[in-house]
Amino acid sequence: MGGEIRDGESGRGGDERRESAPQGRAGLRLIPLILAGAVILAFGAFFAEGCGVAGASRDLELNIGYIEWDENVANSALIKVLAEDRLGYEVNLERSDLPFVIEGVAEGDFDVFMDVWLPAHRPLVEEAGDSVVLSREPWYVGETEFGIAVPDYMEETRSLEDLNSSGAGMITGIEPGALLMKRIQSRVIPEYDLDLVLVESSTPAMLSELDRAYSQRRPFVFLAWSPHWMNARYDFHYLEDPKGTMEGIVDPSKLHSLYNEDFQEEDPVAHALIDSMRLTESQMSDIELHIVRSGSPEEGARRWVEENEAVVEPWLEAANAAGGIG
Repeated sequence: MGGEIRDGESGRGGDERRESAPQGRAGLRLIPLILAGAVILAFGAFFAEGCGVAGASRDLELNIGYIEWDENVANSALIKVLAEDRLGYEVNLERSDLPFVIEGVAEGDFDVFMDVWLPAHRPLVEEAGDSVVLSREPWYVGETEFGIAVPDYMEETRSLEDLNSSGAGMITGIEPGALLMKRIQSRVIPEYDLDLVLVESSTPAMLSELDRAYSQRRPFVFLAWSPHWMNARYDFHYLEDPKGTMEGIVDPSKLHSLYNEDFQEEDPVAHALIDSMRLTESQMSDIELHIVRSGSPEEGARRWVEENEAVVEPWLEAANAAGGIG
């Protein structure tokens, strides 16, 4: 899924020619009109601020960096829909690999990234330094699972030690920036002396290959995780790692958001919306399935919101409160 292209900066060019001031009684007749216009403009500005138009005094723009992991595609689309439809924002989504997204948040190219797996991603967050701030609480209610998996019909393949006799010739991976991809190459394959080749891919491409292999009951080794809709669609199991080659990467994680250091101060409304987001495994899988069925992250997220107003209402209330509304 590609990100939306950001518009370039634009400004209004002023006309420096100075008109001569109106003369005589004609000029005096214009004064009440000018004063009335000024009063209307001032009242309009006061009304916008006093009546709680969130962010009326600033540009309502939100820049979200994301990676092509389904839970991140889903929660990014969800926040985009809520911010645009309910709060009047223009939301820009831009996809990249994990290290570059975190770097983009640190440099201010993105306001937020909403798929930090802790403790697995902590080294990347620490490398970004004081330019980024983690959410105090995880947005995902529960802990993750992550690892190398095979379909349940591969009954004899229970451990990484069994892979050479599994009938599979490769490990179908995901984006090369994923930390587990690097760990498989640096430790899993050499320490288990595996004949299998690690193939870089993307999450959608890996899932397509999984679906084909699963329907044909072919040997297939892939990367799996939860939360994800694959857990509802396929029966599979994670492979044991008796040598501990994946420790620190596949340990149960909490999913956090990562903000640019200035984001909360500069945009308390959007920050409150994102910081209030809470989703369970079943809710996350449901959003992802809506996206798969609709063929569009934004449309799938919007349909889910229509069916789950009670879930998102507290997030919107927090955003409105941060903007002085209600």
